[in-house]
Amino acid sequence: MKGPASCIPDSLRGSSADSAPSQQAKARVTPTQTATQNETTKPKNTRQSVESYLGYSAFSRLGLVDQLLYEGFTNSQVKYGVASANTDRNEQAEKSVKAYLDSGSFPRQELIDQLEYGRFSRAQAEHGVAQNIY
Repeated sequence: MKGPASCIPDSLRGSSADSAPSQQAKARVTPTQTATQNETTKPKNTRQSVESYLGYSAFSRLGLVDQLLYEGFTNSQVKYGVASANTDRNEQAEKSVKAYLDSGSFPRQELIDQLEYGRFSRAQAEHGVAQNIY
């Protein structure tokens, strides 16, 4: 699930704007709502893999990209799958912190470091920690 950032094409990196969806983005029809009607087998498999991963664990956007690339999905399939998830990255960071805290005690900075290692942005990591304990 881990890999060097240089292995991820720029088109899959996204931006720091991923951390907080705009009101306009929230009001739009999500890709999942329209995609399921027209998707072929490969995109459907990608979307289902994303849903499965997010169903059992929290992922940063880049962590999810890494995982899908590792599983052998193509760049276009990964881009589609990540977009179809339409996840709130701050919420994913919160879930990740909660999972760490469920397994033991961690100092604030260590939690932030762990989330950054998991490819969350600094802002997402700090948000996740702030919402859980600090």
